[in-house]
Amino acid sequence: MNVEQLRELCIRKKGVTEDFPFDEQTLVFKVMGKMFALMALERLPPQCNLKCDPDRAVELREEYDGDIIPGYHMSKKHWNTLMLEHLPPNLIEELVDHSYDLVVSGLTKKLKDELASMG
Repeated sequence: MNVEQLRELCIRKKGVTEDFPFDEQTLVFKVMGKMFALMALERLPPQCNLKCDPDRAVELREEYDGDIIPGYHMSKKHWNTLMLEHLPPNLIEELVDHSYDLVVSGLTKKLKDELASMG
């Protein structure tokens, strides 16, 4: 999967915005203002950071040694960095959904209600 395919996957989710809050090279995706994915646009090989359940994060790092690593510049417990070229697209899509769902589950009731009311 390339960076543009990952971007399309992220922005089509409900309530998602994208911006560059850190620098001009790091594209950040948020749901209702909360980060769930980051992409370093200039980094090779292409990669992204996704939020992940801590236990699952460790399992994924062991199973995909070198292609899924602790989150670069992020909480190593809650974030993984994925090497996009080396992972199956269906796994990347599943992990984007997992990251999005984790963030949504932590939203306030008010934000969850706002998200639910979006088309």
